[in-house]
Amino acid sequence: MHLAIFDLDNTLIGGDSDHAWGEFLVERRHVDGERYRALNDNFYRDYQRGELDIFAYLEFALEPLAQLSRGQLNNLQREFMEEVVSEIWLPQAEDLISRHRRRGHHIMIITATNRFVVEPIAERLGVDTLLATEPEEVEGRFTGRVVGEPCYQGGKVVRLHQWLAHNPGFSAAEKWFYSDSINDLPLLQEVDHPVAVDPDARLSAEAERRGWPIISLRSGG
Repeated sequence: MHLAIFDLDNTLIGGDSDHAWGEFLVERRHVDGERYRALNDNFYRDYQRGELDIFAYLEFALEPLAQLSRGQLNNLQREFMEEVVSEIWLPQAEDLISRHRRRGHHIMIITATNRFVVEPIAERLGVDTLLATEPEEVEGRFTGRVVGEPCYQGGKVVRLHQWLAHNPGFSAAEKWFYSDSINDLPLLQEVDHPVAVDPDARLSAEAERRGWPIISLRSGG
């Protein structure tokens, strides 16, 4: 079986779920609005430039998970899906996944966003495997810390190799990877079929230089 791997944010959905979750927490007044929004925006700009300090960002982003009860978080998670994610849903992304599934491919999302935020999105997309940044959880509560390698830049390659070590049947499989971001260049260079999806300017230039396909999953794209 071959492996179809997808980045999530700005690839399979028309926005960044990590940044949007921060905005959602501000709007619901679960965080210090002015301070949190400014830091959230600054970290997002760092990400877009490929300069994000992932550990500083995770210390910031996972703190609200530790401060809120699991019941509060579950309610917020449901409302986030209904009110925010539904607005950036891309039917063409579902179609692309379906085409790979009809070919018998194993469908994987690999994302830097933490599992709590993205797991419901992955479930709605019906993927087989989700590799995400893992927030630590102890006795049903998040601690604000991360477990293992963050799933970011070269960390995506590390996490994929770890998964392949536990799923050796896929080691020799043909692999596709779809992404919008220059941050994913390490993994794009690893696979048989790299595809740039609505890419940022730096990835677009890199894809053109290397002769990689460039596609759009946005309406009319």
